[in-house]
Amino acid sequence: MAPSRRLLLISNSTLYGSGYLDHAEGEIRAFLGGATRIFFVPHAMHDRDRYASLARNRFAAMGCTLASAHEPGTSIDAADAVFVGGGNTFRLLDCLYRHDLIHDIRRRVDAGMPYIGSSAGSIVACPTLKTTKDMPVVEPPSFDALGLVPFQISPHYLDPDPTSTHMGETQEERIGHYHEDNALKVVGLREGSMLVVQDRSVVLRGVTAARVFVKGRPPSEHQPGDVLDLIDD
Repeated sequence: MAPSRRLLLISNSTLYGSGYLDHAEGEIRAFLGGATRIFFVPHAMHDRDRYASLARNRFAAMGCTLASAHEPGTSIDAADAVFVGGGNTFRLLDCLYRHDLIHDIRRRVDAGMPYIGSSAGSIVACPTLKTTKDMPVVEPPSFDALGLVPFQISPHYLDPDPTSTHMGETQEERIGHYHEDNALKVVGLREGSMLVVQDRSVVLRGVTAARVFVKGRPPSEHQPGDVLDLIDD
């Protein structure tokens, strides 16, 4: 992992009882610092004009301008931060490949550009999209994602409900299935939680705890403010 990489990886864009990105505004402001020109990647949603308008208005309230990747003449090189929004992870990754954004995002983030991801935008910052729960509405050329961090994220993490009669797999069981064939650590980010990645440090932020899954070990609980051991030497 490049030492210059800075990422804010958010579990969800909207928290129950609040508006779009309201629960993350303080963290976003602090993370961006003096960066005010946002390059927005809306490709996880089908209606990109509507999504870009939503994000543009929200970032304008934080004193930022936003240019959407789907708009003609937009370049990541004219921005000083990138925001990859949530939606369908398969659609998002497919578009990152089809619009040749994989290399450009990696290049700018390696050079120190702040990267903000939410939900699907957080998953594609990982090595692969293998920990998504989304329906494969399209088939990307590969499951390999941006690889900006060396671990996986499972956003919108839900704990098993002991009173439920639903017999389907829990999220914890699905992460266990992932570890039957894969070795990377997985962070179950509950809604309201987010990770701040700086150099080789990963700090849990937000208002809810997170659960870390390491192959061959019991999962561990972590509280906001904890430094997570996710980047191996």
